[in-house]
Amino acid sequence: MSGTSLDGLDMAYCHFRSSSDAWDFDIVKTRHLGYSDDLREKLEKAISLSAIDHLRLHHSYGVWLGRQVGVFIEQEGLEVDIIASHGHTSHHRPELGITCQLGSGQHLANTAGITTICDFRSNDVALGGQGAPLVPIGDHFLFSEYTFCLNLGGICNISFLHQGNRIAYDIGVANMLLNHLAAKGGMLYDDGGKHAATGDINKQLLSALNALPYYKQSFPKSTGYEWFKGSILPLLEQYKDPLENLLCTAVHHITDQISEQIRFHMASPKASLLVTGGGAHNDFLIKLLRHKLGGAVDIIVPDPTLIDYKEALVFGFIGVLRQEHKTNVFASVTGAERDSVSGVIYLPS
Repeated sequence: MSGTSLDGLDMAYCHFRSSSDAWDFDIVKTRHLGYSDDLREKLEKAISLSAIDHLRLHHSYGVWLGRQVGVFIEQEGLEVDIIASHGHTSHHRPELGITCQLGSGQHLANTAGITTICDFRSNDVALGGQGAPLVPIGDHFLFSEYTFCLNLGGICNISFLHQGNRIAYDIGVANMLLNHLAAKGGMLYDDGGKHAATGDINKQLLSALNALPYYKQSFPKSTGYEWFKGSILPLLEQYKDPLENLLCTAVHHITDQISEQIRFHMASPKASLLVTGGGAHNDFLIKLLRHKLGGAVDIIVPDPTLIDYKEALVFGFIGVLRQEHKTNVFASVTGAERDSVSGVIYLPS
């Protein structure tokens, strides 16, 4: 898994077991590999590449992924059935019928020497869906005990049952905004939200962020770097506040949007919320979210392994469902014309 926050590659070696429609799992081994400055810059700027250069990056990044997985397998002595790779999203414009995840499955499979499943989003987009978010299939089968599942990645998304169907959508921006601001202070991220916690809210900026049209759209909906670049960055450039104030305002914005959506969809006076993704380590953000939701929502921040590797786990699960020819994308989540068995299988040669 490689997310929009561009912090690096997450690898999880997992076991899955099924009984009827029930699934269980173990996260056996994990490894995080931070990107070099050069690779991070290439992935970040991939949206602006020519078709030829984009394809070259797609292939070279697939080889790089295969090498990293190969090292992980060899060093940990793993026995692997399949590799399920999300890749790194460079373009996501479902309204134009376009989504692209870098990391060629054939190059990955050939390099690692193991059957690889990837390109999990294209089929859903071809069926008229958003192609995102896809993790809710895992929420439904692996984490059904929680009322809401919230992922705080580069983009934050939420998953829950609505009128008997699994619903999920991208709420809006999260670590993509926070990490962009942190980089201005020479940091990869604001550790624990310490800098944000010392700042003051810029009320004008907060109002402008909360008024962005995307937040008024009904689900199904999804977003990505294009929206961040086109709608949020121009707003930030209008304000020259100290970094701490901008970070503080950003965290308030993120928690405003999350709490508003949860309150709107609560079907009972008490709910539980599982929080994972890098933003779950942001103590200031979690504290603010607890404050804004009050005692009505029990916020569960799980152990660090699940926080950091839930998405990698679920894409492994999506790969297993693809291998078993079982539904792995819900139309109720993406808005596609039907549920689908998505993902392309590449055999090593």
